[in-house]
Amino acid sequence: MLENRITEFETLKGLLDNRQYSSFMRRIDGMNPVDAAEFLAWLPEQRQPFAFRLLKKDTAAEIFAELEPEMQSRIVEALSDRETGGILDELATDDAVDLLEEMPAGVVKRLLRVASPDTRAELNRFLAYPEDSAGSVMTSEFIDLTGGMTCAQAVEHIRRTGLDKETVYSAYVTDASRVLQGVVELRQLLFASPEQSIRELMDENVIYAHTEDDRETVANLISHYDLLVLPVVDREERLVGIVTVDDALDVLEEEATEDIEKMAAILPTDKPYLRTSVWETWKKRIPWLLLLMVSATFTSTIITHYETAIGTYAILTAFFPMLMDTGGNAGGQTSVTIIRGLSLGDIRLRDLLRVLWKEFRVSLLCGLTLAAATFLKVYAVDFRFRPTALLENGAVQNNLLVTAAVSLTVFGAIVVAKLVGTLLPMGAKRLGFDPAVMASPFITTIVDAVTLMIYFAVASAVLGL
Repeated sequence: MLENRITEFETLKGLLDNRQYSSFMRRIDGMNPVDAAEFLAWLPEQRQPFAFRLLKKDTAAEIFAELEPEMQSRIVEALSDRETGGILDELATDDAVDLLEEMPAGVVKRLLRVASPDTRAELNRFLAYPEDSAGSVMTSEFIDLTGGMTCAQAVEHIRRTGLDKETVYSAYVTDASRVLQGVVELRQLLFASPEQSIRELMDENVIYAHTEDDRETVANLISHYDLLVLPVVDREERLVGIVTVDDALDVLEEEATEDIEKMAAILPTDKPYLRTSVWETWKKRIPWLLLLMVSATFTSTIITHYETAIGTYAILTAFFPMLMDTGGNAGGQTSVTIIRGLSLGDIRLRDLLRVLWKEFRVSLLCGLTLAAATFLKVYAVDFRFRPTALLENGAVQNNLLVTAAVSLTVFGAIVVAKLVGTLLPMGAKRLGFDPAVMASPFITTIVDAVTLMIYFAVASAVLGL
């Protein structure tokens, strides 16, 4: 597949090199816009604007929407005001809004200046919506019908106006004030009696979103109900736009990427990795690293506090990594599960007690299992079934008691870690923060400190320190 694509790209480049522009235009006009955009990106940067200017206006707009923001900016700078305005007018509203949100301020001013008055007014209206709202990702290019139409009139209306719409599979019924009343699917229109009225055919139970709704919520609605498109209404319930499934996929991808970055203790970035400078990458990573480093000082403080106990039983230090890793892993497992549940709506804040009760029972089972495995591992592998050991200072070390202290600590650490892994994400959600912030690195740091406190408390009680 890749070899075929490279061969196609080489053929197109050959047509450009030989100045066979008519053949080039016919060939690229028949390509999928995504493939054509990849071809333009494959060309040397200095040739990209020239190749783009050869395209027909409608083809150019389709391909332009698929280009990376950096290349879009480069092409815009190379085009004249008339050419730029033409492209902007041809773009779907949501694609044009995405373009303006990605461009530098100077380029945005030029784009708005060269756009037609209608396009400029439409874009300004969409740009006024909050960045993460449904209004910011919707498009105003949808099919609308009236209840008084017959099916034959509706089909004719779609045939006459649908070519420039985002989708024709769902048509929305509105009244004279554009208030959403119902939805009709295209297949219903095709198989219904031509004389049947839209009011009789439409489904009044429409699933919709409001312009101020979070865009991730909208994307999850589309996923939950297996929709191809979701209507968006304003505060007066007037239909103002639609969000399509391809836009929902983009939103879910961006949100998933953002959550993964937060869970890895990295400030989210909106640029691909290779297009992010070293300086920008440093700025995204260093704040969390500094915070986690400072919070990790609690661990060293706890170890210093129990310095005498460590001096008496130096063997205790050998189990620090295992205990801290076990607690951190247990907390990380739970936090990821809870964060996912909160993101998908499977878990709500009112479910806190149910979730805590479930995780507590899970922690007991996990804790008992790992405590038993730890006892066998420490006594068999580390102490080789020797109940005592003679230390260099002549003291006798009770290996059975040390093994018991380590095993009990594993049990306690897992129980606490799973409860912490539940409470922190849900607490963050309650306070209005993104639960993904309370993911593995942050929880691991807290659990490490708590695990050491449990360890020394248990060791002091069991070993009599």
